[in-house]
Amino acid sequence: MKNIRLQIGRRVLVALVILVVLAGLLWLDLSNRGQVWNFLGSVTGEEAPFAQLRGAVEYAGNFIRQAPNTAPDVPINHADVNPYGINTFLQQEVEIIKREQTLRMIAEAGFTMIRQQFPWADIEIHGRGDFVDRRNDLNGDGQPDAVDAWAKYDNIVDLAEQYGITIQARLDNPPAWTHADPNIGDFAPPDDFQDFVNYVVAVAERYQGRIRYYQIWNEPNANGEWGNQPVNPESYTDLLCRTYQALKAVDPEIVVISGPLSPTVSLTNENLNDFIFLQRMYSAGAADCFDVMSAQGYGFYSGPTDRRLRPQTLTYARHVYIRDIMVANDDAEKAIWISEAAWNAQPDDPSIIGSGTYGIVTEDEAARYMPLAYQRAQEEWPWIGNIAYWFFKRPADYEKQQAFYYFRMVEPDFTPLPVYQSMKHYATTRQPVLYAGVHQAEDWAIDLGTDAHSDVLDGAQFGKAAFTSNAIFRTQATDLIVRWRSDTTANMGVSWAALDADGNLVSPPIVNEVIKAAPGLWNETHIRLPSAAPHLVILDFAVDDGITEGILDSILLADRTFQNRFPYAAGVLMVIGMLVLVVVRALRER
Repeated sequence: MKNIRLQIGRRVLVALVILVVLAGLLWLDLSNRGQVWNFLGSVTGEEAPFAQLRGAVEYAGNFIRQAPNTAPDVPINHADVNPYGINTFLQQEVEIIKREQTLRMIAEAGFTMIRQQFPWADIEIHGRGDFVDRRNDLNGDGQPDAVDAWAKYDNIVDLAEQYGITIQARLDNPPAWTHADPNIGDFAPPDDFQDFVNYVVAVAERYQGRIRYYQIWNEPNANGEWGNQPVNPESYTDLLCRTYQALKAVDPEIVVISGPLSPTVSLTNENLNDFIFLQRMYSAGAADCFDVMSAQGYGFYSGPTDRRLRPQTLTYARHVYIRDIMVANDDAEKAIWISEAAWNAQPDDPSIIGSGTYGIVTEDEAARYMPLAYQRAQEEWPWIGNIAYWFFKRPADYEKQQAFYYFRMVEPDFTPLPVYQSMKHYATTRQPVLYAGVHQAEDWAIDLGTDAHSDVLDGAQFGKAAFTSNAIFRTQATDLIVRWRSDTTANMGVSWAALDADGNLVSPPIVNEVIKAAPGLWNETHIRLPSAAPHLVILDFAVDDGITEGILDSILLADRTFQNRFPYAAGVLMVIGMLVLVVVRALRER
């Protein structure tokens, strides 16, 4: 008995020593940012060792809870836009030269869309139908001077066009005359919703053909954005639906974007949980009243690679639950645009108003996180369209004692911060790539050539398709399903070539096959690439003499590396198993 106890004791001691050694090695790795640190960071978004270990336990919970249904393989409308967007406050810049410098720096950094507020209170200032600004004495004679309230916004639109920037116009912030109660909050909806509709129509008519994207309100589930009164999903839906119908009457090509919902776990009428607010919107009929869903993409307390899925935790990937609610309400074909995304590089100073509200990172971390955030969205979420960084700059530093000020990308004097430099390098040097999902022919990552054009066509997934002689794109997928047609002889040449890590061709593309199909019919052609390594793919609709163009609707991409290799792996395992059985039987007989 004594010997048994000694043996058990030795084994326990050995086990403890092994555990201590493993724990030491683990801590050594985490402290020096080794392989384990990299892995845990890739699933938790955390950088501190203890936070990574806690996050790993929480991440394990993903496997015992039902995952959100995101329907990643359905066609998505309006997800084909360039993803690089940014929020601007150009209306606060008094000097035209500063507006121009802002847009020039934005364009130089690779951003192609601005989310720019057109505040109602700054356009229809003094009364219904009055678009003259009489708030300021400009010449010092003691009398207010009349100024065209549109002039500043006309200049913003002109400058955006000059620099090739698309505008997403945010419409909200009612003027005081729209409220009978003088004590109501500044951002309260108007007493008469028709006043807001009239203002929206005035903006849309003035910029018809120049501004296509309109966002209706901002964070309607937060009472600070609803006039410091109880939020009301049904009331917001009513406002949204009236505005949607009015905008479509002005121009059916206008794209209406819902107001982004503030990420919150609150269950009060002051700040209502974004998931509950959205479901109540759907129950009130909101599905017919917007073209693009909007969400916020703040990282808060972890990095962009945080894959922990917990509805009560605020992370960059929170919109995955928004997507799940959309799918549950048969609204899966709409894209989500992220209206505000950033990490708060605020000094660790408790005297700052709201200190820590948005999380606190260093400027270097903020600069490192943003490119990763854009990259993850492109690789993993085919339903995401534009992502607007929050924000480019403020006109002055009078808000530096408020936490939100430290989301800025450049200082008020245009001095770039590290996040500007990192995003500029990322957006201007990285080649567009198509990842898994369904991509419309007009996708920003597909090169259709200068002669291509889109037109209305029966049978196209969203009513339009691209007429083009070829389509060129980079991808990291094993399988492609091309939806296309030709009204003449339907032949499509398919070429591809491998790319190296820098995106350069390893060898020239060659025509690997020519697909023949019946003319005048939609074809869904399955193409298999050698691997999911980076490839350049060319679809040539003019492969035959006399054929000038084909019609491309969409491309579905999938990485089926596992499925493709599984039969071979299973066969190898079966052979190994049979050999083991033969050897065991031979040994027994011997």
